[in-house]
Amino acid sequence: MSNKPKLLVFAGSLRKDSHNKKLVKIAEAGAREAGADTTYIDLAHLQLPIYNQDDEDASGLPDGARKLKDLMLNHDGFLIAAPEYNSSITAALKNAIDWASRPAQAEGNLACFKGKVVGLMSASPGALGGLRGLVHVRAIFNNIFSLVIPEQVAVSKANEAFADDGSLKDAKQQQAVMDIGRKVAQIAGKLKSP
Repeated sequence: MSNKPKLLVFAGSLRKDSHNKKLVKIAEAGAREAGADTTYIDLAHLQLPIYNQDDEDASGLPDGARKLKDLMLNHDGFLIAAPEYNSSITAALKNAIDWASRPAQAEGNLACFKGKVVGLMSASPGALGGLRGLVHVRAIFNNIFSLVIPEQVAVSKANEAFADDGSLKDAKQQQAVMDIGRKVAQIAGKLKSP
């Protein structure tokens, strides 16, 4: 069994050309440099219906929710770029969290989240870079027993912030986002060590 930390990497956006998908891939590069194995997923590909307990009771977890839960269970932490919609968390990200929180048979409550190390970031065309939404995302993950690192980055004017190669034009921001990936990898690795 490898002691290398495994990190699940995703953005809370369904949009193909999302600034947050670009942003989280920068953090992923930092995590890989720190020795982590990473898995990038696109929430749009999971095709998660809006959570409804009546549907869950009738049909169980949809395939996309089962895939998400399996990935979360098999990773030590998460790198999440969380866009801000109307000063809060996106419906896509909240819906993914809601589906993943549903306990499966012989699975503990909130098993996908307990003890997972989480790094958060956001990018927005607005002046605050998604900072208000990060407050809500951080509160959710803290309340479901994840370990959210204190460092975060909110990239403002995101429509102007990225170079053609997907990196951030601001070298200090680029470094700060990579550092989030590195720190999550380091902490998850220490927690995983025997």
